[in-house]
Amino acid sequence: MSALHEELAAVLADMPNEQRVKVAGRDFWVGHWQGHAVVAVLSRIGKVAAATTATVMLERFGVGALVFTGVAGGLGPQVRVGDVVVANGLVQHDMDASPLFPRHEVPLYGRAVFDSDAHLSGALATAAQQVLQVPERHLGSATLAQFHLHAPQVHRGLLVSGDRFVSTTAESEALRSALPTALAVEMEGAAVAQVCLDYGVPFAAVRTISDRADDTAHTDFNRFIAQVASRYSHAILSQWLAQRPAPGVRLT
Repeated sequence: MSALHEELAAVLADMPNEQRVKVAGRDFWVGHWQGHAVVAVLSRIGKVAAATTATVMLERFGVGALVFTGVAGGLGPQVRVGDVVVANGLVQHDMDASPLFPRHEVPLYGRAVFDSDAHLSGALATAAQQVLQVPERHLGSATLAQFHLHAPQVHRGLLVSGDRFVSTTAESEALRSALPTALAVEMEGAAVAQVCLDYGVPFAAVRTISDRADDTAHTDFNRFIAQVASRYSHAILSQWLAQRPAPGVRLT
């Protein structure tokens, strides 16, 4: 799953035999990649859209694992533009049912943090580290220089989601104050993690840092996605699938 078309385009280009199935106004692309049965879909932006898409993936297509890829704004002090964050846990930063429940806790779940699947996330982190060891192989030296990317790193930790595009220093500082361990912020992951918990299906999220979610946020967001994030996502997923055990599980 990806929220933006540019993030999914490189994946679809590697699925030459895919079939399009339309459900709930969305195009689900069913095919094979690296010898594995795969379903790829554009979730659209925001938590509700992502939750709807995830539910269809699980109910209609019966996927055995679900991976969300895309971009995020960096929050952790060590997280730089061009780095990759693999979530260990996800929180809805705009969830606040206080005083009935603690801030960020999802009512009736007894938790604020929804864990990603440890094995799946670990395999994706390994694939990301392998890809980022030689980033110019996937991006080219000119692109690395253009976006001032130097020695990109893989981070693992907390990813926070909310229905707000965070792009000011005041907003990012408020998030760091409320959730000091958060590495990055985006708009879909925690909702999908909650759906996957409901269904007992492994979930992982891999996000490329496009900006620092502050007043210096990337001015050419779409170009960064097309030239950097989509290529990272494609390379990481391809590497992960190539190393995955024998086929038998449908994936996203």
